[in-house]
Amino acid sequence: MTAQRKEAPSTKERTLAWLRTVSGELSTQTIKRLEDTLPWYGDMPPGRRSAVGLVAQAGITSFISWFDDPRSTPWIAADVFGAAPRELLRSVSLQQTLQLIRVTVEVVEERVKDGDDSLREAILLYSREIAFASADVYARAAEARGLWDARLEALVVDSILSGEYDDELPSRIAALGWHGHGEVAVLVGTAPRMLDVDMLRRTARHLEADVLIGVQGSRLVLVIGRADPLTDDVEPGTPAHPSFTDIALALEPGFGEGHLVLGHEVPSLVDASKSAKAALAGFAVARAWRNAPRPTLADDLLPERALAGDPVARSALVNRVYRPLKNHSTELLTTLWCYLDNGRSLEATARELFVHPNTVRYRLKRVSDVIGWDATGAREALILQSALILGSIADHDAPPSRRR
Repeated sequence: MTAQRKEAPSTKERTLAWLRTVSGELSTQTIKRLEDTLPWYGDMPPGRRSAVGLVAQAGITSFISWFDDPRSTPWIAADVFGAAPRELLRSVSLQQTLQLIRVTVEVVEERVKDGDDSLREAILLYSREIAFASADVYARAAEARGLWDARLEALVVDSILSGEYDDELPSRIAALGWHGHGEVAVLVGTAPRMLDVDMLRRTARHLEADVLIGVQGSRLVLVIGRADPLTDDVEPGTPAHPSFTDIALALEPGFGEGHLVLGHEVPSLVDASKSAKAALAGFAVARAWRNAPRPTLADDLLPERALAGDPVARSALVNRVYRPLKNHSTELLTTLWCYLDNGRSLEATARELFVHPNTVRYRLKRVSDVIGWDATGAREALILQSALILGSIADHDAPPSRRR
């Protein structure tokens, strides 16, 4: 073998002829070296090992063609990965591909180390081209995967917003790497001019949440999910899970100017369309609340949503305010109605009901305990008065008459 190397011709034509003669031997030696030095190669199934071997052989053949005329085929290095691109990208990482290139180059260098300098320089140049070509192949694959993920994510978000689910939705969500297994809420706002998706995902991960991101025209929609569901058995000293309002506040810088509305919390991703509909309805009317905070809860926009014709908002006001009070105590319902009709004046309400102002104050506290809203606040008073009006309309009853 040493004699062969010493007798290697120095002219390019003879060098090419010699390379073609030993190409099969180089391929065999490369495969053996891969088995001896790369454990991951030996652990592969036979089909994948064959695919990787084809790439190594294609590299040697491609080098000979490139050495023959580099100018006519300047990018022939990229063709090496045409042997089995799908199999290669599925089973071999970029790091392993670079190891494969290194082993192949080492085998060829050892075989021609006694040849002329031009051949050794050609091997070094070609190995550099191959390394760049492999990085290009993986970069293109990653870019294609990213575009596919973006389209799939947009499809999933559209399905959630429309509430039109099919049997493939769970598999699509799993393909996106969704880690949320707990409660879900939907956040709707204005899309910024330059959307930083990575920042939104990093912020969500920091808060132990996951997000699906969708852009619909000028709207930016985030489906937020907890990494783990909330449980009652939390050990003392364990940091509390951030609320969806806290998560929305942290994500707020990623939105453009304008209103930001957070839908109510639902148990799982399957129910996310309910939160999405509330958030979208709230976003459509948020401008009607002059001092609306950012973010605004969709439930805090129930009056505006009801006035805009949202049947969900009307039903929520009736079922969460009017009916619970009516079923609990007509006395509380009457007191609340009188209090709101009298401009939230304790004294005027007390005079109308012939009771002490402290009695009115006590009843209003009971109202708050029953329905969760405090009638003494201006914004919540609007919510409650809207609920009483809608409730009375739904019941086809007249409001409680005032005593005179």
